[in-house]
Amino acid sequence: MTINQKQAHPIVFLFLILPFGIMQGYLTVTLAFMYSRAGISVEQVAALVGLSILPSIFKFLWAPLVDITLSVKKWYLIANVIASAGILMMGVLPIRAGNIPLLGVIILISFFAVTFISLTVSSFMAYDTLPDTKGRAGGYYNIGGTGGVGLGGGAGLWMAQRLSENWLVSAILALVCLLCCIALFFVKEPVSTIKVKKAATNLLNLLKDVWLTLKAKAGVLALFLSFLPLGTGAAGTLFAAMAKDWHANADTVAIITGVLGGIVTSIGCLLGGWICDIINRQLAYVLFGALQAVCAIGMAYCPHTQIFYVIWTIVYSIANGLAYAGFTAFVLEVIGKGAASTKYNLYGGLSNVPIYFMTIIDGWANTRFGSRGLLNTEALCAVGGIILFFVVKRLLGVKGVSPQDKSLMVAET
Repeated sequence: MTINQKQAHPIVFLFLILPFGIMQGYLTVTLAFMYSRAGISVEQVAALVGLSILPSIFKFLWAPLVDITLSVKKWYLIANVIASAGILMMGVLPIRAGNIPLLGVIILISFFAVTFISLTVSSFMAYDTLPDTKGRAGGYYNIGGTGGVGLGGGAGLWMAQRLSENWLVSAILALVCLLCCIALFFVKEPVSTIKVKKAATNLLNLLKDVWLTLKAKAGVLALFLSFLPLGTGAAGTLFAAMAKDWHANADTVAIITGVLGGIVTSIGCLLGGWICDIINRQLAYVLFGALQAVCAIGMAYCPHTQIFYVIWTIVYSIANGLAYAGFTAFVLEVIGKGAASTKYNLYGGLSNVPIYFMTIIDGWANTRFGSRGLLNTEALCAVGGIILFFVVKRLLGVKGVSPQDKSLMVAET
């Protein structure tokens, strides 16, 4: 069988992952600001955001469904439709404290569905990119995620301030998500190297492929790095809820954490992807995490005024973009092909553990020590994570990572 060697343009991954970002932005910016203004505490908002992260932590458990059952494109379509419906339901629900439990249920179901978008796009990237362009693919992938946050968050909040009905905002965003399905025409369906006719053999091949990746020293170090509390961007998810401490108004929050935030984060993603294609990708991620910690310290100790809210939110967003691209690049480097969705999301899902705990810890620190304590806590955790990385790296004796694909190749029988 002749296979077309032409690879998808990296920008395709931007549009495919866009619904994932829209969902996150709508919750962490638009709904977070509106519920906070309605009298809901930052700690309660943080709990809702943390709930949305839970499906991403465990998504590697259902990732094999994408690798060994339906086609990847079919899974994407199913996930997009359910996620779009979830966004619509979040907007239809009246904003009041009594509806928080129901909102939590909607969030959990919706973010479970949206994990399949992440699962499918990671498979497309693993199969439709070259070894020396993993960084740039990761950059565009994360531009889509952050751009989605800009649409769902910034544009969503801007519309919410001007439209008479909240459901109109969520309906518009849901439609944008559905339109992203058009990008499926510009990416090839992955030709799996582990899928055969027998279901039991498929599962065995998948497990073997995952083991080949995890037993390598570079794979072990990458897994450890995924668990560390650096480059999480957790504080950024609470910037909208914290805005009142810097006397930032609704329009400023909408622009800085939304549209402009998405643009500068995208710049960070592009720059991070480029850097990751010329230096060690794991070390690049650690460097980006250190920069994010510096931003947190700067924001904590500069005057709490609207102008400094703008400045540090922008700088933090750039650091966030760098870290996003760095993570995607070093994971794509170690997983190869094979059970790409399962392997990528094993790392990606487990990386949400520190994001989840840092979000909860940040909310706790804000309640007890204020916004400065929140930012100091995040920076301190990042420094500890960096130290642990270099200790484990030295113990494992890992000097570098080869981008060569070492995934299991299985002939169809």
